[in-house]
Amino acid sequence: MSLLYEKLRADVVAAMKARDTGTVLALRTADAAIQRAAMDQSKPIDDALVGATLRKAVKNLADARSEFQKGGRAELVAANDAEISLLQRYLPAGLDAARLDALVAAAIASAGAQSRKEMGKVIGVLKQSPEAPLIDFAQASRLIQAKLP
Repeated sequence: MSLLYEKLRADVVAAMKARDTGTVLALRTADAAIQRAAMDQSKPIDDALVGATLRKAVKNLADARSEFQKGGRAELVAANDAEISLLQRYLPAGLDAARLDALVAAAIASAGAQSRKEMGKVIGVLKQSPEAPLIDFAQASRLIQAKLP
């Protein structure tokens, strides 16, 4: 079983003993999402599955956060920020801007893209790279659009 998942489960128990209901709720929700993903994909829980599931959860929370900001719901924004920071402790650090820029430049050269119409080819090359799990594709998309005419 995944060491990352075991750490998350141990933190659930620690939060329960400390009676930290907010942390328990967030970690149990993440645990349920990981178990659901493992069941849906019919594969055992490993670090890749845990990382992908937690990244998806963080992305969903960030999207909800922006909607809460538009609606003027400061208490929900604060709750989402706390949950995002909690879940990000379990994720590896993303790529820095310079490394992402180098990967995008290499992907553009590899795909032979000449215009924005070929952006899908570049994204496809990026998704095949070994560092794909660490790439923020929204940021990569903006970089590709800036680099291609």
